[in-house]
Amino acid sequence: MVAEFIFVGTELLLGNIVNTNGAFLAEKCAGLGLSCYFQTVVGDNEGRLSETLERAMDRSDVVILSGGLGPTEDDLTKETAAKVCGRKLTMHEPSREMLKHFFERRGMELTENNWKQAMMPEGAIVLDNPNGTAPGLIIETEKSKVILLPGPPNELCPMFEANVAPYLADLTSQVICSRTVKICGVGESKAETVVKDLIDAQTNPTLATYAKTGEVHIRVTASAENSEKAERLIDPLVRELKDRFGRAVYTTEDETDLETAVVRLLADAGLTLACAESCTGGLLSGRIINVPGVSEVYKAGFVTYANEAKMSQLGVSKDTLDRYGAVSAETAEEMAAGAARAAGTDAALSVTGIAGPDGGTAEKPAGLVYIGCRVRENVTVRKYRFSGSRRKVRESAVAAALTLLRECILEAVEI
Repeated sequence: MVAEFIFVGTELLLGNIVNTNGAFLAEKCAGLGLSCYFQTVVGDNEGRLSETLERAMDRSDVVILSGGLGPTEDDLTKETAAKVCGRKLTMHEPSREMLKHFFERRGMELTENNWKQAMMPEGAIVLDNPNGTAPGLIIETEKSKVILLPGPPNELCPMFEANVAPYLADLTSQVICSRTVKICGVGESKAETVVKDLIDAQTNPTLATYAKTGEVHIRVTASAENSEKAERLIDPLVRELKDRFGRAVYTTEDETDLETAVVRLLADAGLTLACAESCTGGLLSGRIINVPGVSEVYKAGFVTYANEAKMSQLGVSKDTLDRYGAVSAETAEEMAAGAARAAGTDAALSVTGIAGPDGGTAEKPAGLVYIGCRVRENVTVRKYRFSGSRRKVRESAVAAALTLLRECILEAVEI
């Protein structure tokens, strides 16, 4: 069964709003066993919306539209869908009462145009919206099922979970499950080479590689009659990927990110951590601190952008800075040692580099970064050359630092 999504709103076309509904609906429908081949964004224009909806109904079993269910004149989704489906709009009394109570409870004035939201196509299945004033609805036609949902994610998501997901589950006999094998320290091209034979031979399950900043994710997807059978199909392929990539696999849990995996590793090893940052300016510490429970392992962070700060806070020697410069392996090593000493931790990360786009030289170009990692008495310093914008260089440095810390812990500690 094929599902198609239409997202309505000129603000989406202009980039004023990020369309997070697309990712949500795609993931949820895939999990219900529906295939999705098209997603379309269309502005608040009746003619273009009609054309888009008609085309979608001709090629897809389920068409889900979001947005354009409000009370204003440019909210055209319901009216357009009713015309395309050949349905008249009539007052839906339960929705009218809901609107009335909604405004009364909040002491707000209910204007005449609000009643527009209680007008429903004849024969439609109306979906309650406890989080807003726009009900959703389902129009069943000979061609396809047309489902209209409100645009705000805090309304669309709970409405989909409560009403639409059970409805769609009854339409299909297949489910699709997936699991992600997350890898760090291996480039996308290398990762694809390692699994090329599996990709060439894939049937069910399938796998696909996705490049992230400093990581590669391999998604394994299987289709079966139920989730238990789908998971049994996935298990052998996940084991094969773990065998091939070894320690580079940091998790197979979709909800676990790299910083979470590193914090867990620190806790399992009984290690505490401090960070000393120059070009990343606290970005590394900020990412680590996003992990719940991180206070057990993370003790301090030092943002030492100027040389004076490197000397006064971390004890980097003036001679090192004069001889090798702030962006050097020697400075990165002393920054890591100084952070561990100042914070009294077992481990420390340091980052120093040239984020760019200015400030580089022929000898030390923009994107040059040194990362130091100290785990107990073991010190490792690596040189990196990142490309892209200033933000991309900083984000790449953070990912590399987390990967290096993970590697150093695994080498130094038996877990």
